[in-house]
Amino acid sequence: MKGPPVSKPFLVVSDLHLGAVPDSTEASFRRFLDWTGESASGLLINGDLFEFGIAYQSVVPTKHYRVLAKLADLVEAGMPVYFTGGNHDRLEWGGHALADLGVTLLEDRTVMDLAGRRTLITHGETACQRPPIEQGLGRNRFFVALMRSIHPDWIARIQPYTTSTRRQLERLAAGLDGGPKTHAVEIETWAQEALRKDPSLDLVVAGHSHLPAEVEVEPGRYYLNAGDWISHFTYLEIAAASPPFLREWTGTSGSVPP
Repeated sequence: MKGPPVSKPFLVVSDLHLGAVPDSTEASFRRFLDWTGESASGLLINGDLFEFGIAYQSVVPTKHYRVLAKLADLVEAGMPVYFTGGNHDRLEWGGHALADLGVTLLEDRTVMDLAGRRTLITHGETACQRPPIEQGLGRNRFFVALMRSIHPDWIARIQPYTTSTRRQLERLAAGLDGGPKTHAVEIETWAQEALRKDPSLDLVVAGHSHLPAEVEVEPGRYYLNAGDWISHFTYLEIAAASPPFLREWTGTSGSVPP
C-alpha cells in the first residue's frame, strides 16, 4: 500500500481509551489533532482510540463527537488518516463510523509505506497469547449484534467496570505506576522476529502494551510502540530523512520524553 507524502513527518498514536480517561485528556488530544493538521503528513491511530468503540447504524452517541469532528477536518483538509482496530474498538464494532468520516481502515498486520519506510502495522493484541474464545468473540457477528442491541447509556454505565483501564487509572491516582505491562515483552519479541523473517521491512509499529518503545533491532530497522495517553502521552514521529522518534505531547507541542 502506498503511504502519504513525506514532506512532513508521519505521526502514530495509540491507546487513548477515550471514555475511560479524564475529560482533560480528550481535550488535550483535540489540541494534538489541531497541531497535527499543521505539522504532519499523515496520522495513524493504532487501535484503542475508544475504551469501548461500538458504533450504531442510526444513532450517534453524544460522547467524543468533537474528536470525530477533528478527524473529519483533517481528512477534508487532505491529510491521510488511518485507523487500526484495537481490542477495545475493533473494526467490526464501529469501523464504519470512522470510514464515513473518510478515515482509511487498516486490517491488523497491514504492511504499507510510511514516510518512505516499509512498515508492518499491528495493534499488538494478536501478538499476545490469549484464549482462542477471547480472541474470536469480539469478531463474532452475533456478539457484535448483541452489543449493538444494548442502549448506549447502559454501555456507558457498565464499561468502566469491565476493563483493566479503570484499574490502571486508580493506580495512577494513588501515586503508583500503571501496573505491570504484561504484553510488552510478547509484542517486542514478536516484532523482532517479524523483522528477522522479512528483510524488506524497515519498521514494525505496535501499541496495546501501553509501554512506549523505540528499539533499533538492526541498523536502520526498528520496533516502535506509541505507548498510551493514560500515563505517557506519547506518539511516534516517522520521517524519511531521520530515524524514527518517540515524542511526548506537552499540551501544545511534542518533545523528547525524559
